[in-house]
Amino acid sequence: MIRYFPLKHQKILRLSIPAAINSLLDMLQVITDLIMVGRISAFAVAAVGLGLQSLMFIFAVLTLLNVGTSALLSRFVGERRLKRASMGLSTLLGFALLLSLPAMVLWHVLATHIYLWFGTAPQVAVLGRDYVQVLTWMMPFVFMKLVFVSALNSAGDTKTPMYVKIASILLNVLLNYVLIFGKYGFPELGVTGAAVGTVIVNITEFLVYVWLYVGGKTFYVPMVRYSKRLLKRALKVGIPASVERALTFGSFMLFTAIIAKFGTAALAGYQVGLRVEGLAFMPGIGFTVAAMALMGQGLGAQNPEQSREDVLLVLKYASGFMFLLSFFMIFMPEKIVWVFTDDAATIKEASLYLRIVGISQIPLAFNFVLSGALRGAGDTKRTLKINLVSLWAVRIIPALVLSWYFDDILFVYLAMIADTFVKAVWLWRTFDKGEWQKIRV
Repeated sequence: MIRYFPLKHQKILRLSIPAAINSLLDMLQVITDLIMVGRISAFAVAAVGLGLQSLMFIFAVLTLLNVGTSALLSRFVGERRLKRASMGLSTLLGFALLLSLPAMVLWHVLATHIYLWFGTAPQVAVLGRDYVQVLTWMMPFVFMKLVFVSALNSAGDTKTPMYVKIASILLNVLLNYVLIFGKYGFPELGVTGAAVGTVIVNITEFLVYVWLYVGGKTFYVPMVRYSKRLLKRALKVGIPASVERALTFGSFMLFTAIIAKFGTAALAGYQVGLRVEGLAFMPGIGFTVAAMALMGQGLGAQNPEQSREDVLLVLKYASGFMFLLSFFMIFMPEKIVWVFTDDAATIKEASLYLRIVGISQIPLAFNFVLSGALRGAGDTKRTLKINLVSLWAVRIIPALVLSWYFDDILFVYLAMIADTFVKAVWLWRTFDKGEWQKIRV
């Protein structure tokens, strides 16, 4: 079907559609835990949901690897320097392993205290602690797997990660079914079973990528090499993006604390709403992957005007897809939320969240694509500034004031989407100025 589109559009779609499907399946793999424990209790939903969100602190570190790998390797691909790109991949794989070990230990220790900091119900804290502590064992495999995925995306191969993810999501559903509910002779582990299944799936995915890499089935030449210079170049771009993501997730956790004050049903509804929204903007994330890769490749080929044209076309597609999906979020949220839980109070709270965020899906597409494009150009310091200033000035501080003054969660959500609109305008103005063309990676 793609072959009927103009050639320029075909390039965008061949990158974006598999990346979007891969991102969708990635999100499905994460929220499979939430869906299946939703049949246990609202406490289980809140525990798993908050546990997944709290792990975003660690996954913020992954932004360093994702952006650093994409910005560096996509330029080498654009310059047609295969050996240099392969050395960069080898270097970043080793660095990912070293980086994952302290992250793993730190989060395993802190997992006990996360739920206490948020003042959750005792049942939520007990379930959540066990869930998060088990998940931390997958850290080394997740870190190195992300480098493989980013490297393949940078080379224009978004299909391989998609195929790997399709197999892994099926495995995840099977493992969750037998481990959560104790089927076919396996013990009934409940929330802990969901975590064990997720760990096994991530290890399996990593091993598949190793097999493809060593077997010469990827764009890159297998090697065990380390380049301090290439690592520095990747870190120069990746560290600001990682700091931005870490501070952003920290702010989101504060935002979650505001939500938690409205009760367990509101917290569970917010967690379910986040997962549904995550599914809705997967096409946007897929187009973001394309924007980052095409930006780097165009700049590597010394053709910034081509990069600009490609990003604008990606933006049009992303906006169109997310506009379409916003209708489902606004007009039929209850039917979507029911898949996650049958608790009436949770359904009501999650539906309110989805109706509000449905309004902001087009500016959210601008946020994803333009942030990805600027990062692909190595302009991570500017995106750091934009995201943090808007997040605090438009979302967090107004949400604190409004929640205290009105005692109504609706006003908290309105502050949230205001931040989305402000960032969309700011990012567009930054991209349109074109200063990203002067940045060296």
